[in-house]
This record gives sequence, structure tokens and C-alpha cells, in this order.
Amino acid sequence: MQQILALFENVTEITWQMGVMWLIGALLIYLGIVKKMEPTLLIPMGFGAILVNLPLSGAVTQVDAATGAVEEGAIDILFNAGIANELFPLLLFIGIGAMIDFTPLLANPKMILFGAAAQFGIFFTLSMACLLGFDLKDAASIGIIGAADGPTSIFIANYFQSQYVGAIIVAAYSYMALVPIVQPPVIRLITTKKERQIKMAYTDKPVSKTVKILFPILLTVIAGIVAPKSVSLVGFLMFGNLIRECGVLSSLSESAQNVLANLVTLLLGITIATKMQADLFLTKETLFIIALGLVAFIFDTAGGVMFAKILNLFLKNKINPMIGAAGISAFPMSARVINKMGLQEDPTNFLLMHAVGANVSGQIASVIAGGLILMLVAR
Repeated sequence: MQQILALFENVTEITWQMGVMWLIGALLIYLGIVKKMEPTLLIPMGFGAILVNLPLSGAVTQVDAATGAVEEGAIDILFNAGIANELFPLLLFIGIGAMIDFTPLLANPKMILFGAAAQFGIFFTLSMACLLGFDLKDAASIGIIGAADGPTSIFIANYFQSQYVGAIIVAAYSYMALVPIVQPPVIRLITTKKERQIKMAYTDKPVSKTVKILFPILLTVIAGIVAPKSVSLVGFLMFGNLIRECGVLSSLSESAQNVLANLVTLLLGITIATKMQADLFLTKETLFIIALGLVAFIFDTAGGVMFAKILNLFLKNKINPMIGAAGISAFPMSARVINKMGLQEDPTNFLLMHAVGANVSGQIASVIAGGLILMLVAR
């Protein structure tokens, strides 16, 4: 009888807010399974959202009302061990670095400019968030969504201890997955058909193994001098790339690209769900954050395209302005989108290598931008 009464008490603890979070969790799982949108992250995040919103969930820390004893939840333990100290995002950067081939960028170094230009939306959105009443550190965490770089978003939001970390992460990874939907209409709106048909010559300049090895080392040193707080972000990314390019750690490189990256992403997804409890997530600020994330993403895309159009005013050999949109960090999705759009305009116009060069530069630029924000805002 007591067990039945206890069960009834648990049922009465269910609120409509919990029900909404169950639906949000189910939606994330649906997008991961059916739409294949970042499944390694959205599926565990969606399941975690349901898990932490069960009444008196043992997965999150609870305080016994009768005794006042604190019962620490498993997900909160994981959060403190892996996210509160930035461990999971940094480990994920090693895996991402091992995945990236910087050869297209090294063969055409001017593509680094588009990575820088495509970070415009971060700072624009940071300003907008401040105007909407968000604290500067929360605004900085929201602005970084525009980098289309999930691990950087997690790192920055957690570093500033933003109370909106759950909404920020959901928005960041959702917009990463929505690159093929969001970018094309923005690009078409601010370019002409003639501009989208511009062909660019390929360079077959070889990149030596020595250059590939020196690149991650030198970039880490330069980033450390220019933006010291970016060293952990850039350093772990470049360390992963060094493992890839050194030629003597092939098995470790493969493990970092597959086992490490996938395992850490799974743990990140279910752990970040502790910040998706109904009382933290279902606020008007969450809606603002999702809207501002879209603004950041749109302005990053537009910033890269407009920068390319400005350069074309002074260049003899024109740049296809769509390349600028690939300067965001969503690698390699954005490069594929740009190449597909080029082929739609002209079946003989292959932009993939140029777009990949801009795309990998966006990966570098996003973590450096994150470091700059840390340096400027943390003062």
C-alpha cells in the first residue's frame, strides 16, 4: 500500500513544464534519428532532457525535504567532472583537429580572411543581446552561437557560468545541423546570379609535410601571443591536427577522429541535459537566445559574403562571393552547401576546394574569436 501511495505521489509531482521538456526531448531524438541532424549529440541530449525532467529524478542532484540531505545525481557528477572544468570540450577539440585537413587552406592562404570575416555575427549578436538586457557574460556566450562551433559554445558558456548554457548548446548544435537550410536563402538574397556563377582557378601548389607539421605548432604560438586565453581552445585543436599530420601516430589519429570524438560527444549530449531542467530552460530568455542564435548565424553568413564582394572591387581575378559564407566553423557541411549551390548555377563550376579552404579557416577563426571574447569580457 505504501508503495502505491509513493507511486501516486510521484505522479502528482509531474508538471506541465516537465511534459513540455519531454516533447522537446522527443523532438531532438526525432531530428537525430529521422533527419540525421547531428545524431551523436541530439539523441543523447534529447534522452537526457527527458531523464532530468522526471519527477524527483535521481539523475540530477536532489535535496531530501525531510532530512535536508543532498543526494548528488549521476548527470551532475558527470557535469562537474567533464564540463564544469572544460574537460569534455577540450578533448573533443583534439578529435576535431585530427579530422581536419588544412591542405586546402595552406595551398591558398588568403582563404583565412574569410574565416575572420565570417565571425562578424558573433560580435553583432553580442551587442544585440546586451541591448535586450542580458548580462555581458551571458551576451558573449549567446553571441558565440554564430560561430557554428558547438564545442566553443560549450566552452565559453561554461567558462562564464552562464545560466542559459542549455539553451545556448541546443541553439548552437541545431543551427550547425541547419546549415543546408539557413545558408542558401541568405546567400541568394545578397548575391546576383552572375556573382554565383563566378569560376575560380584551382591552384595545384603542393604543400610539403614539413609545412603541415609546422602549421599547428606556429599557429598555437601566434594565437597564444595575440589572444592568450585562446591557447587552450586553439592548442587542443592544433594538437589533434599535429597527431594527424606527424605521420607516426596514425592509430592515435584514427582513435581521436572516431572513438574519442564520438564518445566525448555522447557524454557531452547527455551531460549538458542537466541544464535543460524545466525551471532553467522554459523561460522567455530561452526564446530570445534561440532567435539571437539565428541572427548570429545569418550575420556570420552575410558577413563572409559581403567581405568577398568588397574584395572583388579591387581584384582582377574575382572571387565567387559564396565562398565567404563557408568561413563559418560548420565543417564540412558549409563547404558542401557552397559547392552544391555553385553546381546548381553552373554544372561546370566546382567550388569545393576553395570552400573547404574557407571552411577550415573558419574552424580556426571561431576558436580564436572565442579566445578574444574570453580576453575582452573576462577583464
